[in-house]
Amino acid sequence: MSGGRAYDAHLHLLDRQIIDPDGRMVGKVDDVELAPDGEGGLYLAALLVGPAALGRRVGGRFGRLLVRLQGRGEPVRIPLEEVTEIGSAVRLGTRRPPPGSEHWIRDHVVARIPGASVESDE
Repeated sequence: MSGGRAYDAHLHLLDRQIIDPDGRMVGKVDDVELAPDGEGGLYLAALLVGPAALGRRVGGRFGRLLVRLQGRGEPVRIPLEEVTEIGSAVRLGTRRPPPGSEHWIRDHVVARIPGASVESDE
């Protein structure tokens, strides 16, 4: 895939908010999936979202705990074809529900923090 833009995944993608076409937050980019381009290089194939992706990136005991929170152990995969813009946030051209564990963490962890304001998007 020659002619593509070069990005530093750490700087331009990881931990960026993902927003659907309606302006709703889907999650954050927790990791990326790279694939071989056939010319000896790699290209960005997908964004990975959810505790399973973050846990694998973080590693150690905490990382394993995050993977367990996901339940099925696989991150949510968003193919790069769904991305319309990469800026201060990553914008999608298709609607996507937030990963289920995002709701669980919001409702059972963040909501219990004194002073935390948790607004439902449903």
